[in-house]
Amino acid sequence: MISSHNEPRPSDLGDVRTANRAVVLRHVRRHAPCSRADIAAHTGLNKATVSSLVGELVERRLLRETGLTENRVGRPATMLVLDGAPYAALGMQIGADELVVLATDLAGTRLLTWRRAFAAPSSSPAETVRALAALARRAITRLTGQGRRVLGLSVGVPGLVNADGAVPRATALNWRDVALAADLRAALREPDLAVDVDTDANLAALAEHRHGAYAGAAHLVHLTGGASVGAGIVADGRLLRGARGFAGEVGHLTLDPAGPGCACGRRGCLVAYAGLPAVVGRLLPDTRQDGPVTDFLPEIQRIQALARQDDPTVLAGLADVGCHLGHAASVLANLLNPQAVVVGGHFAALAPWLLPAARTEFAARTHAPAAGGCLLDASTLDSSATALGGATAALAAVESGRLPAA
Repeated sequence: MISSHNEPRPSDLGDVRTANRAVVLRHVRRHAPCSRADIAAHTGLNKATVSSLVGELVERRLLRETGLTENRVGRPATMLVLDGAPYAALGMQIGADELVVLATDLAGTRLLTWRRAFAAPSSSPAETVRALAALARRAITRLTGQGRRVLGLSVGVPGLVNADGAVPRATALNWRDVALAADLRAALREPDLAVDVDTDANLAALAEHRHGAYAGAAHLVHLTGGASVGAGIVADGRLLRGARGFAGEVGHLTLDPAGPGCACGRRGCLVAYAGLPAVVGRLLPDTRQDGPVTDFLPEIQRIQALARQDDPTVLAGLADVGCHLGHAASVLANLLNPQAVVVGGHFAALAPWLLPAARTEFAARTHAPAAGGCLLDASTLDSSATALGGATAALAAVESGRLPAA
């Protein structure tokens, strides 16, 4: 199970029953529908323990019984699936031109996905917090009106995030030292739910690991494309965070010291070549005539249309961006040897034209034979992957075996 900021403290892990609940929930999530006997046989827990735990989880509506199956030796067995119908979790993401809120239940079923146009890079942190809080309140009202209890909220930010949910620096948003988690809790009037903040790349990696084409991969990198570029790194099945939580800041990897200037003050950073504003500015230079872009979707659609028409300038520009993307992916592959580097956001939207050049550059720059078995691929998740990962993270406490308060 991938760790998150709101996972149980080490002392909680000593609670055998809590740990065993997590084992049961994880098995049912992966193998449902399954029986009590199946759980005992595959987890090593004895049948009496499984029966007790399942009874508790059914009573709390985290599991539910779906009926009997006779496709087995012996007596028919009652089958189990995840329930969680009374519960929901929210994930949110701050993008270059929008805020997104997404809700799921314990089984991962999407309950709502809402988007609000919002130019975060040109808004103050206080304005962003107010907008996030307003969107979250609407979603909470909708879910509670359906009889659900919202267990948590996790927000993805394109920048550095520490363990307290503060943002020391988010160059793409022009932020420094923003206490986002604390400010959002205050704006929500200290709600009776967990409020957490993480990088957009980490949360997208959580979504990829749970719901994407490489779900369950023990070694995986999600390269998030948007206002910034970040890497969410799964190593040995866990998010790799680093000493202070700042791992994965690949967007400010210097590819060429003589390259274009970056908002961070350096030159030749990956984001200066391949970040969403840089790609749109390069391929659609006419957009600069009207000032900063505040709605990127129409511009990405224009780029796609021009690429389909074999526009030579756009195709050459996409190939060059792809080369820089492949260069950065090769650094990650050489350092981490993941099973895959998966690209999301605008990289996935433009993947048909980016990936051929990216894969060529990737193969040329990786040191191990056959890139050490690492694939460079596009995410199959949509542009709300960070918000989906946020909802997944917000359920981490329950999935780790801690029961919601009665």
